[in-house]
Amino acid sequence: MDTRNFYAGEEFYAHLMLGCLRGAHGATFRTFAPAAERIQLVLDGQFIDMNKCWDGNFWELYLPEVASGTPYEYRIWHGGNYVDHCDPYGFRMELRPAHRSIVTDLLYEWHDEDWMSSRTNCLNKPMSVYEMNLGSWRKRSGDQKSDDPADWYSYEEIAEPLVKHLTEGGYTHVEFMPLSEFPFDGSWGYQPTGFFAATSRYGTPQQLMYLIDQLHQAGIGVIMDVVPVHFANDAYGLADYDGTPLFEYPNDAVGVSEWGSHNFMYSRGETCSFMQSAYNFWLGAYHIDALRMDAISRIIYWQGDENRGINNMAMDFVKTMNAGLKSLNPGVFLVAEDSTDVPGTTRPVPEGGLGFDYKWDMGWMHDTLEMFQLEPGMRSGSYHKLTFSMMYFGNEHYLMPLSHDENVHGKATIAQKMSGDYEGKFAQARCLYLYMFAHPGKKLNFMGYEFAQLREWDEDREQDWFMLQYPNHDAFWRFNRELGAIYKDEPALWEQDYQEAGFQWRVVDAEQDVVYAFERISKEGERVLCVLNLSWQAHEDYAIKVPEATQAEVLIDTEWWRYGGQTPDDQVKPLKVKDGVLTLSLPSNAGMLLKLQ
Repeated sequence: MDTRNFYAGEEFYAHLMLGCLRGAHGATFRTFAPAAERIQLVLDGQFIDMNKCWDGNFWELYLPEVASGTPYEYRIWHGGNYVDHCDPYGFRMELRPAHRSIVTDLLYEWHDEDWMSSRTNCLNKPMSVYEMNLGSWRKRSGDQKSDDPADWYSYEEIAEPLVKHLTEGGYTHVEFMPLSEFPFDGSWGYQPTGFFAATSRYGTPQQLMYLIDQLHQAGIGVIMDVVPVHFANDAYGLADYDGTPLFEYPNDAVGVSEWGSHNFMYSRGETCSFMQSAYNFWLGAYHIDALRMDAISRIIYWQGDENRGINNMAMDFVKTMNAGLKSLNPGVFLVAEDSTDVPGTTRPVPEGGLGFDYKWDMGWMHDTLEMFQLEPGMRSGSYHKLTFSMMYFGNEHYLMPLSHDENVHGKATIAQKMSGDYEGKFAQARCLYLYMFAHPGKKLNFMGYEFAQLREWDEDREQDWFMLQYPNHDAFWRFNRELGAIYKDEPALWEQDYQEAGFQWRVVDAEQDVVYAFERISKEGERVLCVLNLSWQAHEDYAIKVPEATQAEVLIDTEWWRYGGQTPDDQVKPLKVKDGVLTLSLPSNAGMLLKLQ
């Protein structure tokens, strides 16, 4: 490690010199703590003094024989007092509520060479992301509420059923909510303590590597949520690490987040090097394909408040980090959970942007859910909630999220949000997802959406898989499987997501009918038409202009019998187009995708 780069915030491999570094004949423990008066390695009941090294701001200790699996921590003295801390650069930690780091190695024999050599940022490829919390996807106790570690499946055990489910659903990627170590289950990993340590809730580093390896061999990319803004305030973590605010701001006005955690101080190069080394580590050691970075609005603005102005030092950090991560890890991509309207989030750094590949389209999410929550008879006045996003879809590389945030805290699940009674919610939800998959941009849905779960997510319970025994939910899962397959098979639906040439309105002013129609177009000129009727009123012989088309093949209809609808699906024939006009019968609260020829 180049210490000049470390202090300048330009180091991406700090983990190769700091932490517990195991060699063929022992291990070296090394940490950065410039204000510490004394540091002892606490290991096997011993308190062994560490020595200053390099420029005097680092401490180290070499031990000739240290067994893998041995817990350790640093006792850091300052002002005559001490606090025991886990290793900021440690690769593994004890299961909560214990908190010590664990001596470990990261040896694993990978079998994903084909995947790694061909992965890309998917800008001109399909991307359908399944977001999930690993510990509550399935539990040994079923749907019983439990936070007992014995109920969690390991990384290794979950691999086979997860690969099967994702493959059946046609997903291209899975996004794991944070897997770096964290103390409180209820934070879902968004208040971490172990930035280099895979959470021990589900097993060992090698077991996580096995899971990722299996996903890659099945052709499924892996995205992991990370938290560049703040960290947990637990005393054993980063807070006041050397007896002073080493990683965080000393002023609580900007140093303490709205969640009570500590904000990283990116005016310090050491902090920048720590964070970007952590993310480079995950992309390298674990073959992670993409990072979704949480709460980027808090990076852009001080405390996420536009009135406080731009946080230029944090912005500079993100630009340096993003450019470096993509240079060092070809084929990976970076996603910003950014709720601001500051332009350039997905513009390359050399062009003045932040260097992300994708940005969550929060505006689309809010407008769409508000529209589908309205009673159909009230939708005419809000018609353009579903057209507004088409005016800006090319401004950034948008990813359209219906994430965990929309399935918790009394907001209700996506299916619950739909207007209507129990039966009616399924028809509405089918229309929502048809619209989502036809809309320009990549897709993200949270676990449980695929079978219309009607209970909010709870990290202490598994998903309500038992609902698949009921016809409506089983049919809904079939609808989503078949929609996902069509999405992947039709280049028109993804090849030109961010080009104007990939989109064309056909019906955009039918406020009274609440009907929409638009085309998606591939580079080769293939055309897929999306038609939606979101009113209670059926429309017979509805005319839609589709110039230069001669017929239309129905790819999917939300009202087909097999999805629980009212339209026969066993006698589907191509529809004729006469003089550039397609005439359709549109049931209420229904939609379809048609391939134009």
